[in-house]
Amino acid sequence: MSIMIHIKPEAQAELTRQAAAHGVRPEDYAAALLEEAVDTGTSAKPLTTDQLDRTLQELAQFSAKIPLLPDEALNREGLYQDHD
Repeated sequence: MSIMIHIKPEAQAELTRQAAAHGVRPEDYAAALLEEAVDTGTSAKPLTTDQLDRTLQELAQFSAKIPLLPDEALNREGLYQDHD
């Protein structure tokens, strides 16, 4: 099925950016997003190794900005400090 949609230039720029980040054409990326949005409940396809690597890289992209927790936050007293 082919359809034509009109989107704002800002949305087109973001779609193009995200498609490039995934290494695909914007048209293919938009089609994948639409198919995902209307998921019919069929089982998901397993990720390829390359897709998994790309997804993990995207998750790790901003991990340096996540603040470190102090050691006290991960011990029993730190976890239950608001309980008596």
